[in-house]
Amino acid sequence: MSKLEKSTIEKALTHLSGWALADDGLSITRVYKFGDFNAAFGFMTRVALMADKMDHHPEWFNVYNKVEMTLTTHDAGGVTQKDIDLATFCQTASGQ
Repeated sequence: MSKLEKSTIEKALTHLSGWALADDGLSITRVYKFGDFNAAFGFMTRVALMADKMDHHPEWFNVYNKVEMTLTTHDAGGVTQKDIDLATFCQTASGQ
């Protein structure tokens, strides 16, 4: 899978609320906040199942109701369509 051009990433992010291109341009990031830990963990479970199907796994950090996510495709050295697709799934899975 090929690394996407910055303009392509920025265009895709206009449809992904809360996601931002990292300063170095190599990843996209988002912080999700939920009502409680159970909601955050449920979200992470849904994303984990999809990520496993995609064979594309997020970098994430969870404390109580907050999930910080970073998506990048290490093999391509930056953001690919896989990252955009997983971020799109996260939008649906979060219910936000």
